[in-house]
Amino acid sequence: MKIIIFGASGKTGKLLVTKALSDNHTVTAFVRNPSNLNISNPNLLIVQGDVTDASAVKKAILGNDAVISTLGTNTGLRKTTVLHEMTQNIVQGMKEQQVSPIAYMASAGIDKEIPGVIGKVTMKLLGNVLDDHHNAVAVLKENDLQWTIARPLGLNDKPFTGTYRKDAIGVPKGGRTISRADVADFLLQAIANEEFIHQSVALSD
Repeated sequence: MKIIIFGASGKTGKLLVTKALSDNHTVTAFVRNPSNLNISNPNLLIVQGDVTDASAVKKAILGNDAVISTLGTNTGLRKTTVLHEMTQNIVQGMKEQQVSPIAYMASAGIDKEIPGVIGKVTMKLLGNVLDDHHNAVAVLKENDLQWTIARPLGLNDKPFTGTYRKDAIGVPKGGRTISRADVADFLLQAIANEEFIHQSVALSD
């Protein structure tokens, strides 16, 4: 499969690129700064660009079979609309180039679904970022695309396990964290498996 990855130079993005290549996919990595992605492979095409540039996004999507976004922001905890805007560009590019599906990495908490006191505190602290993800997800749901939303709990850098839990309603009971490697695995499953189409799936260890 030919996959374009937005956010490929981030912590999860790099693991996703590596995993996709090891699974014999052909990968286009769309990154702002290519020097941040020190991966070399004959099946990897690195495209320099900014996801806020709709024309560049549309051009990069052409010829791919699927899209994965692990985009984040560098705005800290401040109010932002950048994820919403970037997702609009990706969706528009997908529609114009007739590419689908898309797997989008958001975060647990986008639907105010984390239980307990810790959940409430976390969602309040991250409220601006979660709102931006929520609005980005709304763009996907409003368009005629095959989409899957990943809602990981706290990300860590532990090794891949393959035994992570998935829950399309709320979050897995007692879940707190999940490795980025496991999230990358799920994102690849999501674009290859119709089981997850039009589902928003929470992930935890």
